[in-house]
Amino acid sequence: MELPSQNLKTPLLLTLGRFHISEDYGFLLPNPLKELPDHYRPWMEIVNELPHLIEIHQLRTQVNKVLPRSLALPFVEVSRQLGLPPILVHSDLVLTNWMTRNPERTLDISNLDTIVSFPGGESLRGFILVTVLVEKAAVPGIKALTQGVNAILQRSQNSLLQALQQLRLSIQDVTRTLGQMHDYVDPDIFYAVIRIFLSGWKDNPALPAGLIYEGVSGEPLKYSGGSAAQSSVLHAFDAFLGVHHSKGSVEFLHRMRDYMPPSHKAFIEEIHLAPSLRDHILASGDGQLLAAYNQCLEALAELRSYHLTVVTKYIVTAAAKAKGKRPSHLPGPPRALEGTGTGGTMVLSFLKSVRDKTLEAVLHQSD
Repeated sequence: MELPSQNLKTPLLLTLGRFHISEDYGFLLPNPLKELPDHYRPWMEIVNELPHLIEIHQLRTQVNKVLPRSLALPFVEVSRQLGLPPILVHSDLVLTNWMTRNPERTLDISNLDTIVSFPGGESLRGFILVTVLVEKAAVPGIKALTQGVNAILQRSQNSLLQALQQLRLSIQDVTRTLGQMHDYVDPDIFYAVIRIFLSGWKDNPALPAGLIYEGVSGEPLKYSGGSAAQSSVLHAFDAFLGVHHSKGSVEFLHRMRDYMPPSHKAFIEEIHLAPSLRDHILASGDGQLLAAYNQCLEALAELRSYHLTVVTKYIVTAAAKAKGKRPSHLPGPPRALEGTGTGGTMVLSFLKSVRDKTLEAVLHQSD
């Protein structure tokens, strides 16, 4: 026998604002600063000329495994304040590194620009801004999973069904948006130039000992490079849908959460603590809910399959081409980086594993 509703403890509903997530922009930072206060003008002058300084060899291009104290100390302190490791991460490159040309126009790539850049030209710009648009395409899905968690808490089957339907549509939109990479990013430039600046010190055979941050640690420190796995989007979708990955993949994915803004990591962990969607659907015996749930998983698997084709083009095929004949105007990446993702994984085996585990989560009436 159920207790009267007035005696039930009211559950704490999941809200985006509690985790500094925007209703309009999701995990993206709305309106990032384009300039820092005048005190930081010397930094901004260097940053604004960074691609040019690197190309003409006027910026220190090799640190001999030591990041100088003048850079290491402020970098580590700012990173500590933000709760992030002192290395270029997804939130630096994408979430806070975009601006609109005209705030009155729609958010498409022609109306976007980066704030900070490095070598890679229009391909780098395209890589960053398409990723910004991928994050934006995920916003309805983030809102939908929040609605879904709350629908389970409030026992509203109709609201949960609507949330699952909206989540599927958002995942499909993310896949379509990811396809813009082919229009704006040259595979040779991504492979030979952009990847070098995204690769970190951990699980990177090009710099296996790590990097000494002078004045911070006498021993080399190892941090992973920027990676799509540092985006909170798929972590949140997996947490809500109850997708369980293999041991090796889980270890990497959980490590990548330490490269996210702390509030975004907390949001994912909150979803994990919420009542299980899978258990709720199985207990309900609702065929519509089960079908909508499976459609979300199938859409997520399709996204991961498409990501595989993109990675094959931009890393695997590009690596084979580079071995055969490297364009004379492009520098070559270290041989040790061939076949690895920027986060340090053997990228194809990792992506195939997470895709397959997504499909394994599909429910059947007999489950």
